[in-house]
Amino acid sequence: MNRRQMQLAIVCLLFLQLNVFAQSQDIPKFEVGAEFTSLGRDSFGGSRMDAGFGGRFTFNLNENVALEAAGYFFPQKCFSCAEDGRMTQVVAGVKAGKRFEKWGIFAKARPGFVSFSEGERDAVITGPANNPTTVVIQPRRVTGFAMDVGGVLEFYPTKRIVTRFDAGDTIVHFGDRVRDVLSFVPPNGPLFVVPVPRPARTTHNFQFMAGVGFRF
Repeated sequence: MNRRQMQLAIVCLLFLQLNVFAQSQDIPKFEVGAEFTSLGRDSFGGSRMDAGFGGRFTFNLNENVALEAAGYFFPQKCFSCAEDGRMTQVVAGVKAGKRFEKWGIFAKARPGFVSFSEGERDAVITGPANNPTTVVIQPRRVTGFAMDVGGVLEFYPTKRIVTRFDAGDTIVHFGDRVRDVLSFVPPNGPLFVVPVPRPARTTHNFQFMAGVGFRF
């Protein structure tokens, strides 16, 4: 290779690098999106799926890696679940994969928490000290550590619009806790409350998400 050919090769290489850099710079750095989701939860009759909605914010570090945070609310109450009430979910983490001109495929790992508005129900006895006869069941919020792991498929109909579909496993860990349970001395003995420990446990729950976002 003579000197002229070497100079030409160097110029071509620099041009290609600048072109790749320009393409990466063309990717909008920020995304905000609205999403619908469904999340599985334990029920005494088996597992069930609850529908919810929420929003997502994404910061694209480059064309392959992004940081994002999302929150979801599930308005449907459950009275026969292992953890009752309405669910709330907040996660934040990383998304990494391959982006093409019109679509992209990624893996995600987003730690956070899932909270249940009536996750525990405690028995409380009220009334006169010498004759406590009124029993009240008080709900208590329970929150567990969560990890949202799975895959993401995106489509880019325009430079500013992204449609997105997520599917994966939301792992929820519940720590040790205590439930206050009503008891009595038979046949006509007084009522009293007994603290019953509940051991820690971890659940695996399928979650699907679909949404539309705006990139800027």
